[in-house]
Amino acid sequence: METVPAPDRLQGWRSDVPGVREVLHAELSAHAYPLHVHREWTLLLIDRGAVDYRLGGRSRQALAASVSVLPPDIAHDGHTARAGHSFTKRVVYLAADWIDETGVGSIVDRPVVPDPVVGQLVARFHDAVVARGGEFAAESLLATIKARVLADLGARPRPIVNAPLAARLRELLDARLLSLPTLQDAGRTLGATPEHLIRAFTKAYGIPPHRYVIGRRVDAARRLLLAGVSPAEVAARTGFVDQSHLTRTFRRTLGTTPARFAGRVRAASR
Repeated sequence: METVPAPDRLQGWRSDVPGVREVLHAELSAHAYPLHVHREWTLLLIDRGAVDYRLGGRSRQALAASVSVLPPDIAHDGHTARAGHSFTKRVVYLAADWIDETGVGSIVDRPVVPDPVVGQLVARFHDAVVARGGEFAAESLLATIKARVLADLGARPRPIVNAPLAARLRELLDARLLSLPTLQDAGRTLGATPEHLIRAFTKAYGIPPHRYVIGRRVDAARRLLLAGVSPAEVAARTGFVDQSHLTRTFRRTLGTTPARFAGRVRAASR
């Protein structure tokens, strides 16, 4: 009996994350992309199945959990590697200056990133970029992905010589918890690239900036809940998009919801 492939499904949207031009999620089977070019960098994550594609005139294959980096203005195509079987992918299109043009040749030679951690980071980036209030985490993850891709190309990151930079970033984040600056804006203020900021901060404090921000916001939420403030107002006063955003983050961090946390506090005070 011949297998009938699932119908193609495609969803795309724009993002407010700096440097991100478009995000695309798709499940495809029969569709084959003809040779084409993008003006942006492309990060291609294969979640399921496998894809055959040509880049720079050479045949490549992207397997499940792999990430391919496709440079701007380099022709490529793509189709399922197994006839009759679909594949799912997540794609992010990035600004043309995301990686300096000097890295294009090396990436055309080796577009599939060998570092398995990059696939995990890209998956987390997509989870963050589609979540309400996830822009800062997505930007932070994207900077980390870029650093690892550059490391794979043999580019050495700048040495981290100044812990004061991390302290200045922490002060900036503490002051702007309700309306976070982007890492690009923070970098312009502090005179460092987003990648350098993340490395300095993580080395100094043991966590990346976006995780620090989550912890600070949850701490602030706990204090307000202990003071008897309603979860909806707590969300508005601690930088969360809405109460459901607060609830998801609170549960992920503490294993309970704000309402249950507040309820236990009220019960204990009786």
